[in-house]
Parts: sequence; C-alpha cells; structure tokens
Amino acid sequence: MTHDPTRPRTINAPQARGVLARRDAVSACARFARTHAVLLVSAAVAAATMLAVPPDAAYLGYFDLKTLACLFGILALVGALRNAGVFEATARALVARFSTCRAAIAAIVGITLVLSMIATNDMALVMMLPLCAATLLKAGWERALPFAFIMQSLAANLGGMIVPFGNPQNLYLFERFSIPLADFLTVMALPFAVSVLLIGVCCVAFAKPAPRVPEARPAQESERELGQDRSAPVDRRRALACGALLALVIASVFRLVPYPVALVAVIAGLFVLDRRALRSVDFGLLLTFACFFVFAGNMARMPAVEEVLSRAMAHNALLASAGASQIISNVPAAVLLSHFTDSYEALLVGVNIGGAGTLVASLASLITFNQYRAVRAAFGRRSELARQTAGGFVARFTAFNLCFLAVLYVVCAFWS
Repeated sequence: MTHDPTRPRTINAPQARGVLARRDAVSACARFARTHAVLLVSAAVAAATMLAVPPDAAYLGYFDLKTLACLFGILALVGALRNAGVFEATARALVARFSTCRAAIAAIVGITLVLSMIATNDMALVMMLPLCAATLLKAGWERALPFAFIMQSLAANLGGMIVPFGNPQNLYLFERFSIPLADFLTVMALPFAVSVLLIGVCCVAFAKPAPRVPEARPAQESERELGQDRSAPVDRRRALACGALLALVIASVFRLVPYPVALVAVIAGLFVLDRRALRSVDFGLLLTFACFFVFAGNMARMPAVEEVLSRAMAHNALLASAGASQIISNVPAAVLLSHFTDSYEALLVGVNIGGAGTLVASLASLITFNQYRAVRAAFGRRSELARQTAGGFVARFTAFNLCFLAVLYVVCAFWS
C-alpha cells in the first residue's frame, strides 16, 4: 500500500517516546555544554596536548594535590556558610543602611571585595550578584545595574589578590613557590591598594546619588524571580562550626596544619553538618583545574614552547603573564607560566592584574556576564533593562576592565 502524501504521518507511542527521549537528551547535552563550557574547552585543550606528549609516569607529577584539596575545602565551607545564611544576612544588614544608589553600590561592591578575600573571587560573585540585582531592582535603580555588576566583577577579581586564598591562582602559586606570607603581602600591597583606589573613584564618579523609587517592587519578589529568595534566619550553631573548619583550611594553606588533616576534617564535619554543601561543591572547577595541570605540564615538555615562553618570561614576565591571561584566562596562565620562571613576583602580580581585561581573562568575569543575562531574561520587560543589551554590557565591561588593566600595569611596571 502506498502512503498518501496528503495524509499526516502517524507516530505510534513507542516512536513518540523515542523522539521525546532523543529531544530530552539533546537538550540535556546542550545545558551541560552551556553550564560547563570552560571545563569542556580545558578538557579538549588538555587532550590535544596529550597527542604531543603521550601519558606516562611523569603525568603524576603534574597535579598539585594540596591546591586541589584546599580549593575543595574552601568551596565546600563557603557553600555551607551560605546555606546557613551568614553572608546574606550580613550583606542585607549593611546594604539596608544606605538610601541612595551611589551609597548602595559602594556598599555592595565593598562587601564583594571583602568577601573575595575570604570566600574566593568566584564564590563572592555567586553570592553577591543576585543580592545586588535584587537591591537595585527593589529601589528602582535598574539603570545602574550594568555598572554595579562591572564594579563587582573588578572588586572580586582584584580584591582577592591580597591574600593567598583569595583566588585559585594565588592558592596555586603560594604553594608552588612556597612563598612566605610576609613576602606575599609585600608584593601584592601596591596593586591591591591601586585597585581599591580605582574602584572607589569609579563608584563615586559614575554612580549617581539617586534616591529610592517609591513604587519599585519588593526585594523578595525580585529575588524569587531570580531564584535567590533567602530570607531564612541564620543558623548560628552551624555557622560557628563551619567557621572553625574554614579556619582549619586556612591554617593548612599557611602550612600550619597538614592539608590531609584539614581535608578529612572538612569532609567528616560537613557530612554531619551540611551534606548539601558537599554535593553542591563546584566539582567542574576542580576538574578544570586538573585539566590546567595536564595542559601546563605537557606544554612545559614541548621544546619549542619551552623556548618561546622561557624567553618571554625572562624578557618581561609581568607583560607575558598579564597578556597570557587575556587569551587563556589567568588561572591556566599562572599554572602554565610557573614552569618557566624561578621568580614568582612578576608572575604573581601579572596573573592577578590580568584578571581585568577581556571577558575570558577570569572565570569570575564569565560568572558576571552569565548573571547579567539571567537578570535581563527575568526582567527584560523593564524599559531600562530592555535598552541595555548583552552586547552593550560586554562593551562597557571591556572598556572599564582594559582601563583598570592599563593603569595597574603602568604602576606595577614603574615600581617593579
């Protein structure tokens, strides 16, 4: 029997289920690719280097287990403290004291900067960007949202540079070169001070002192649409226990406690206190770090690459590290270039100021951009947000970041 082309083709139930299953699988793969784009790219690059340097026993020496263990502990405990309501309650109490747009932005950016020293730059943004969006939307200050997000990104990237555990590249370099704490603080004091000054000047110069708009919507409504409704009270007992565990991890960073002891204590403690914090650790970031180690270790074993990068680091390590950060991001730049120098000072400064610049210079910058897109998707009907496109945000973000990078590079190069 021939099929009549004018009649619709019927699909039986098993075929329909198969089509839906394939469609769901494709959607799941697409979501995974969007969510873990950095991991997938780093894995692909690491795999490509394995073609030139086949796996062997030397691979075992690539991985800095202490860096991975400390990073895991910090991420897990910051998540537990966030679940306990500590950061949100503190930030709300401080932000609520300010009644103008300029003061609110300055407070939010300042809190983000301080949090980056405690909770790493990425986690500071994950916690503070939604609070910033909810606060500005509540007050009717959505026009200032792009600027506030840009300043938060700069505060997180540049504020965390002053402490070894403020960002992943510091944690890695602090351990790799066994840097004394006093020397670390001395090296990073100037770029940190200049960064804080620049951020403060920008908050005063570019944020308008506008009062609240009376008819603006409640903060809780804004937060629910962003999936960030966190009005639960602080669990003080759990917060104190997690704070003690975080102090133990920081002590292991400073080599006061063996890191395996701290790691076991964190896992055992959170298994009792907050298993959700263990499950919510960004394991994608840890795997990305492992890919960086493979990539950097293999690149260091390629004679042509070794010659070029050794020459670049010997000629101008500050420029080489800041420039490499703009292309491959500052964490892989730190891991890669650490193989080609015995002097950590310029490398440490370069990969930190190199976090400013292009959108790919730091993972924290990508977090900021993704959060801005989420806010526009949720509140795109608001006229002020509708006029501020994602492309316009990237242009403003890049302009501010490149200006910061230029000033910091000139100052650090002059005083080095």
